[in-house]
Amino acid sequence: MQALNLPDHGVKTKHAPEGTRIFDPARRAWVALTPEEWVRQHVLNYLVHDVGCPLSLVSVERKLLVNKLTKRADVVVCDRQGVPVLLVECKAPEVNVDQRTFEQAARYNTVFKVPYLLVTNGLVHFCCRVGHAENAIEFLPTVPDYEAMCAAMVD
Repeated sequence: MQALNLPDHGVKTKHAPEGTRIFDPARRAWVALTPEEWVRQHVLNYLVHDVGCPLSLVSVERKLLVNKLTKRADVVVCDRQGVPVLLVECKAPEVNVDQRTFEQAARYNTVFKVPYLLVTNGLVHFCCRVGHAENAIEFLPTVPDYEAMCAAMVD
């Protein structure tokens, strides 16, 4: 798989009869290794090991309903009360992060109403703070640490 612009925390892979698998610690399962899953698992490890998100408060491929259609959010991080604070949309490295990617994340955020969005293809990352009351988006230079994201829920 392609090297990413994310820290390497040693994701686990194995070969199985059905193809190469990667271990997802959030789902506690071996899943098919696709380019998007490669990105998703590196982002998950980054959030847990570098941003300080408790693994127990992270959901991967969380189901949601958008316009009566069932969708799946790549990663959702919740605060200690179970309220979502970060929504992550992952794409494969060969997929450009463009307006459509942001629109997809924004559609999902109509359900979650998180204060932080992260959109990435593993090579380029865009993090923004969403001001729902002011209908504003502020792009950030880095992903805030977990405690800062949770503090934003109090503001």
